[in-house]
Amino acid sequence: MISFILRRLGQGILILLGVALTVFFLFTVLPGDPVALLAGQRSDPATRAAIAADLGLDQPVPAQLASYLNDVSPVGVHPRDSAGVAKYGGVTLLPLGKKALVLKKPYLRRSFQSNKEVLSILLDHFTGTVWLALAAMLLAAVLGILFGVLAALKAHTWLDRSLITVSVLGISVPSFVAGILIAMTFGFYWSRWTGLNLTGQLYETDPFTGTHLVLRNLLLPAVALGIRPLAVITQLTRSSMLDVLSQDYIRTARAKGLSGYHTVVGHALRNALNPVITAVSGWLASLMAGAFFIEYIFNWKGLGTVTLRAVENLDFPIVMGATIFIAFLFVLINIVVDVLYAALDPRVKLS
Repeated sequence: MISFILRRLGQGILILLGVALTVFFLFTVLPGDPVALLAGQRSDPATRAAIAADLGLDQPVPAQLASYLNDVSPVGVHPRDSAGVAKYGGVTLLPLGKKALVLKKPYLRRSFQSNKEVLSILLDHFTGTVWLALAAMLLAAVLGILFGVLAALKAHTWLDRSLITVSVLGISVPSFVAGILIAMTFGFYWSRWTGLNLTGQLYETDPFTGTHLVLRNLLLPAVALGIRPLAVITQLTRSSMLDVLSQDYIRTARAKGLSGYHTVVGHALRNALNPVITAVSGWLASLMAGAFFIEYIFNWKGLGTVTLRAVENLDFPIVMGATIFIAFLFVLINIVVDVLYAALDPRVKLS
């Protein structure tokens, strides 16, 4: 188990290194003047030169790359003076003269617009994305497994055909189209009857009553975000259940007089969930990374919203940091799912 996790962590580090290299070279050649964004168009040359030096833009590209990798790495080298400690913090692992090898949190630079640390901005918006993704995935997993089991048990009937038709439509409709339709229908035209808002946050602040939880604001974006994984899970569960129900041990369980409920839930469903878990993990990683258009449509405070606004404002550090942060989420969730996959299926060995 430990060797497997360490091996996957090593592979994950290589993936994150590749992502960091890609975003660095991609955003290095993009048009735009970060110095002008920070200093303004009418600033004097001395101010521009000072900002360029602070960002490292006055150095050659290899030196900029080395500095960027040192910043985003959890282990890096920085000066032992007060400026280096204030910038990176962390725990000193090895003194190196005037510098030190330190274990630190990744430094994703600062926003060109607000001058706040990018990691702090991403973490502030990450909570909203977590709740939205978990709500959408819970809805998709529960209903998808239920619909898939019903379709398999009633195979080739009107119920099976209806569920398959609806699931095909759910897969075919893009998320942003479904989001717009759901937002306008239930959050605008029918809001008088549904009581739902077109936009809103999970926590809202009232000057008289303070901050309070508003779960109804989570419903529409979660439904819009969960439609496609719901359709995929329904079809996967149906296909997997049909395969398992045709196995010999299911026929043996029925011949021994085991009830239909225990046969389906205790034997068939557990063995049919492996491909479903894989699908759930893939979708959860995607949703946790930020449902960009859904968050933008519903004005939901999350990674997608802050990243799209950074793209509009040419705030490259936020876009670069969000890309690395999303890649880290994919690596971490995939490792967790591999371990969970082996725990549920005794035939799978991590070694």
